Amino acid sequence: MAPFHQKPENALKRAEELIAVSQHAAALNLLHEVILSKRGRLSPISVLEPIMFKFIELAVGLNKGKAAREALYQYKNVVQNVNVASIENTIKLFLELAEAKVAQAQAKADKLNLDTVDDLEAAETPESILLSTVSTDDSKDRTDRAVVTPWVRFLWEAYRTALDTIRNNARLEVVYQFVVAKAFNFCLKYNRKTEFRRLCEILRQHLASATKYAHQAFSIDLNDPDTLQRHLETRFIQLNAAAELEHWQEAFRTIEDIHNLMELSKMPPKAYMLANYYEKLARVFMVGENFLFHAAALNKYYSIMRQNKNLPQEEHERIASLVLVAALAIPIISTNRSAFENEEKKQHTQRLTSLLRVSQLPTREGLLAEALGQTIFPLARPEVKELYQSLEVQFHPLSICKRIAPTITVFAENADLTRYVNCLQQVILTRLLQQLSQVYSTIKIDAVVQLASFPEPYNVDAHMIEKFVMNGSRRGELAIRVDHKTRTLTFVTNIFASPAGATSEGPRLQAHPSQNLRMQLALLAKRLHVAVQLIHPQSIEDKEAAKVQAFQQAAANLEEERRATYIRRALIEKKKEMRESESAKKELEETRARTERIAREQAAEKLRLEEETRRREIERLEQQRRDIEKQEAQKLAEKLAGELREKGVGFNEEELNSMDKTRLVQLQVEQLEKERRELATKTKTIGKRIDHLERAFRKEEIPLLHQDYKDQQKYDREAFEAGRAARLEAVRAKHVADMALKARFARMVEDQQALRDDLQAKRDAEFKAIKKEAERKLAAAKEKRIKELRDKFEAEKRRRAQAAADAERAAEEARLAEEREEAEAHARKMMLEAKRKEEAERQSRLDETARKQREREAEVEERRRAELAARSAGPARGAAAGASAAPAQAETASWRRSDAASRGAAPVPAAAAAAASASGPAAAAAAPASNVYTPPSRRGPATMDPRGVPTRTYGGAGASAGSSAGPAPAAARPFGGSSERGPATMDPRGVPTRTYGSAGASGARPASAAAPAPADDDARFASRGPVRIGAGKWREAAQKKE
Repeated sequence: MAPFHQKPENALKRAEELIAVSQHAAALNLLHEVILSKRGRLSPISVLEPIMFKFIELAVGLNKGKAAREALYQYKNVVQNVNVASIENTIKLFLELAEAKVAQAQAKADKLNLDTVDDLEAAETPESILLSTVSTDDSKDRTDRAVVTPWVRFLWEAYRTALDTIRNNARLEVVYQFVVAKAFNFCLKYNRKTEFRRLCEILRQHLASATKYAHQAFSIDLNDPDTLQRHLETRFIQLNAAAELEHWQEAFRTIEDIHNLMELSKMPPKAYMLANYYEKLARVFMVGENFLFHAAALNKYYSIMRQNKNLPQEEHERIASLVLVAALAIPIISTNRSAFENEEKKQHTQRLTSLLRVSQLPTREGLLAEALGQTIFPLARPEVKELYQSLEVQFHPLSICKRIAPTITVFAENADLTRYVNCLQQVILTRLLQQLSQVYSTIKIDAVVQLASFPEPYNVDAHMIEKFVMNGSRRGELAIRVDHKTRTLTFVTNIFASPAGATSEGPRLQAHPSQNLRMQLALLAKRLHVAVQLIHPQSIEDKEAAKVQAFQQAAANLEEERRATYIRRALIEKKKEMRESESAKKELEETRARTERIAREQAAEKLRLEEETRRREIERLEQQRRDIEKQEAQKLAEKLAGELREKGVGFNEEELNSMDKTRLVQLQVEQLEKERRELATKTKTIGKRIDHLERAFRKEEIPLLHQDYKDQQKYDREAFEAGRAARLEAVRAKHVADMALKARFARMVEDQQALRDDLQAKRDAEFKAIKKEAERKLAAAKEKRIKELRDKFEAEKRRRAQAAADAERAAEEARLAEEREEAEAHARKMMLEAKRKEEAERQSRLDETARKQREREAEVEERRRAELAARSAGPARGAAAGASAAPAQAETASWRRSDAASRGAAPVPAAAAAAASASGPAAAAAAPASNVYTPPSRRGPATMDPRGVPTRTYGGAGASAGSSAGPAPAAARPFGGSSERGPATMDPRGVPTRTYGSAGASGARPASAAAPAPADDDARFASRGPVRIGAGKWREAAQKKE
């Protein structure tokens, strides 16, 4: 064995590896060997259960039902004493996977059937027409047979495997009933009558074996109320399934099973179970045309349903009407046959009576009497009551059928009552003939046909009347003679015999003649009694006095009898209470005893499991010991065999020691071959000897055979001659007797021929009339059928035209929708192209603006360099020069403030602010005209104005004094304030920009900081409005400026 077989865990890992490379069959065989091996049986459940789950999954996927059966049997034997829940989980997994495979196969078959249809408008294809000529199955049936049927068969085998695995085990009883219910659902879903019958037989076999082996451990105990109740519920599910499948034979057998189980039960069955039992029993009897027991079953069914207080009044009326109609529909003729029944028929009747759970055979009169009670007859429908009055109470032979005809029409339209119409027709004919026999002695058959008029299609003719009369006469129920010559019915009356009519005579106009003959002595006694009273009137007075005295004595003893009745009733109630208390006490004791028994069984089971575990461990150790001993014994046996072979073939010790096991086996084979050859030689010699002996026997036998043949010929010739003479004598005697019989019959030939011709002529005329009427009905039926087919063809034609129009309209709507979508897609495409063009134009404009901006920055840079050079050449300039340079300084200050704001540095104010800060108020007044550059060493500290905006003053040493002594100069203003900043935006390249100046800022600069109008280039640059400058370019320019 391979190394991974040594442990089940390794086998599971190896199986998963095989599955990963699509070798499912090899994995299945591997797990199958592990489960059936002895090492696998000794493995713990926690290890064996995953292996079993994986094996079940592979077996279902590969459709290996036989392997699954073997593994489940083995797994049940291993696990049933340790963990019952594991078996239940395995069985449920097996069934779930099988059902899933059937569902997948069904979906696959449906998809294949749909894929094979190329043209939905074509009703027939050439392939289907060709296949229809050789087979009645359509393509769907063939697909289902090829795809679905194998998996349906596998699912059925899975149910059988599960039931056979867990049968007759009290610990698996719940899952057993669960599997049975699923199996019944399978039969109902796929309409499998044959499998349903087999399933019922399997359940009966299991129940019989459970009863046979009830003494074994953990066997099913039918005396347990819970177990018996589960079996009853399962049998009722089986009964409902049989009724739904219309498998009435199995339904009757199931009813017998339920009856036997209810007889075993100590507790009475539940009401709803009994109601279902009698309802299905009535349906079975109706299908079997046993109307007497059908009516009895319906009566029992209603007696149970009447106890349901929630039953609606309409249901009461329906069931009561069914009970009364079923009792009326019991055939009168076929119920009085008990005197002619054989023993087997009597046993069958007793068997049916026991199924009804009654003590005596029901009769038509008894069922009618129960139906006429206060609980059934008042609730019946009016037409049913009228039917009862016409059949059982009123006497009207000439109009009975006319009175009942409307009721028959109503019954034919009712789904529940239409099945009783044919039975009622037989009852009505019987009543008609019974009532006619009391009025007429002879009546024409045509008159009876006119009286027995029923609505179509229940009408009768003369042949049916004659057949009915003959059937009743043959059974001894009717005493009627048919005269074909006069076409009449003669009612036979025998005054010396009891009436030969049916058991239920119905309403009578007068007494039967035989009854009058039997009552003559009784009538004579009555007349004599009247005569005695007239002769001796004193006897009447004595009787009246005795009667009065008896009444007085009864009135005197009334109170005493009432008291005695009360005492007797109290005693009865007390005894009843005592019996109930004793019954409750007995039931409590039984419950306690059952609880103690279960506890003892559980304790015993626990001890047994512990003992089983110890026994398994001992067996494992013993098995290891036996394996070691077996290996040692094998070595010793090889050594002894070598010594024996050495003695047998004459090898010496050295040659024997040099031989291996293969050589020893070869020597053994050679010895056996030598013995076989010797045996063949002996057998050949013995065969030759027997052949010579047999040849000698036959030579001696030949003369004797010739003599025996001659003797046999002589005996056969004598026997033939004797037989021939006897046959000739018999034929001669028969011929003489036949000639005498012919002479006697020759005198009646003319009369017989005349009667035969007369009857033949009449029958021919009747046959022609009937044939003509049948041809007329056939022609009418043909015309009606042709009209129906024509109407159906026209309707189909209109339907196809409407379907074609709907298809065209749907195609047109789809085309319009497609065109609309194409137009929308084209519009979106044009919009995207326009947007791309617009974006390209905007990008080109932005590039042009950036190029101009770079040119302006270069100009500004050149101008700043010139200013710096001029400042370094002459630090102090005149007022005119300062005035002319004011716009440039203002622009420079604005530029520096923007640069400081962009870099987060201190602002660079105007030179006038620094001068005002250094010189005091006078210098502050002249600050706007100065244009002196303030180096960083002379700049004042940064401060915050009341608005929270940072400011800085310029002017060297006087900066701090100026800033602290007086108000802030006009030239000192916030740098990068919100009044000069424009909104931050993003250019098309994703670079943040901000506009500066009056146009782009959120507000204008303060009036105190306003600068003179710019001149020449600076003026043109300042008048251009807001300019968007990239943050990177502005930072580079600011660094160059520093």
